[in-house]
Amino acid sequence: MAASPGAGKIGVAAQVLTRIQRLLAPEPSAFFRLLNRPPSWMDPAVVQELRQSAEEFSAAVADCAALADRIRLLQEEVAARMNESLNRTLFILTVVTVLALPVNMAAGLFGMNVGGIPLSDSSHGFILICTILLILTCLLAWLSFRRRGD
Repeated sequence: MAASPGAGKIGVAAQVLTRIQRLLAPEPSAFFRLLNRPPSWMDPAVVQELRQSAEEFSAAVADCAALADRIRLLQEEVAARMNESLNRTLFILTVVTVLALPVNMAAGLFGMNVGGIPLSDSSHGFILICTILLILTCLLAWLSFRRRGD
């Protein structure tokens, strides 16, 4: 089962955002500590601009964290959809295998060149065996799909 085309891009974005968050998360608090007691040589207008920039920077780091959380949710949703698709495919494969079982067993039994094969002397033996296999296959199909509605 192939991954969706955007799954790789989501993973790369998550890695980049995590890296940015690790690098930048400590910085706003360092700015705020510096700006709470600015050096005497700093102009008050510059200090005010730096405080505003530090707040914007802090908001950007918080936005990165929110985006990283959203990316994690998207990755979980993509994984859930892929698992659902895989489960559906495995169910179909199992049903096909179960439906082919009677025919394969009959072919294996009648394919042996030994004496005593049932109904070999009867003129209706082939039709009878095919009918039994058809009924058995229909019964197995009904049993397989009966539980599917649950």
